Amino acid sequence: MSISLSRRAAEAELSDDLHMARLMLLIAAASKWKGTKKIEGITKLAKMDFLLRYPNCLSVALKLKGKDPQSFGIVFSRHESNTIESKMIRFRYGPWDGRYRRWISLLKAKGLVVVYTKGRAVILEATEKGEQFSDQISQSPTHNEISIRSIAVVKTFGRMSATGLMKFIYESFPELNDMRWGDEIEL
Repeated sequence: MSISLSRRAAEAELSDDLHMARLMLLIAAASKWKGTKKIEGITKLAKMDFLLRYPNCLSVALKLKGKDPQSFGIVFSRHESNTIESKMIRFRYGPWDGRYRRWISLLKAKGLVVVYTKGRAVILEATEKGEQFSDQISQSPTHNEISIRSIAVVKTFGRMSATGLMKFIYESFPELNDMRWGDEIEL
């Protein structure tokens, strides 16, 4: 890998905007779909985001749920089997990124999401402004595929509880069970 390409990859990994756009597409997909309307819990958000960030895992997960990725308009290219937008780490409840609270706070500060608690869970819903923003960026070539995948993730896994989704991910990807906490996930 060239130094220039390595530098661009590092910049993308550190870009809050890239991650917030992906999360906004996911939260907006949930807000628009009658089956969910919201994402209940940061842990659930993280598990859904895992499937977006690891396209090879999303392909496997959809097939295990009896869904054809192409029925959602998803076409996985050969290079994506080894492509990961940005790695997550193995954590107590599965794949995690320590920056979620930061990104959620930034989305809230921009007026794109509503954040409130219900019991111990943090609830996330897109605002009208957030839905409009998501509609706008989903049209761009950069974010269109993530938007399509977000809809597939929400429709397939949105009704699952965070615990149910966590168990599904551990059963579907047993390699995670053998990883130490804090290790980067490479699947």
